[in-house]
Amino acid sequence: MNVVYDTGMLVAADRNDRRAWADHRVRLEIGLAPIVPAPVVAQTSRPGQQAQLRRLLRGCEIVAFAPEEAHRVGSLLGASRTTDVVDAHVAILALDRVAIVITSDRGDLEHLSARLPTPIQIEPV
Repeated sequence: MNVVYDTGMLVAADRNDRRAWADHRVRLEIGLAPIVPAPVVAQTSRPGQQAQLRRLLRGCEIVAFAPEEAHRVGSLLGASRTTDVVDAHVAILALDRVAIVITSDRGDLEHLSARLPTPIQIEPV
């Protein structure tokens, strides 16, 4: 099954969290390239090296925020009465790719998931 990394996974990897790295390695070893929305990368990137973050991203598929997704993301935000565009994009991407979301923000993503036509699977970092 596909996996979408949310910001929490990238932060954990950048902090060299052993469990996050072990899980990531297993995914790569079975040929699964985790999906990372470009807005998640933007939310995580900071000035400086961030060598661990860059190392993690080399094994991932970074997906742009496509123009055709903008209305769907906005509709999900309206239906959920929330404002986090990045979380909504993660949820839409997970729905479209039939993917599990790996996140530290489980509550917000579960709230969004409840407003999707098919709930998404969410796992903690």
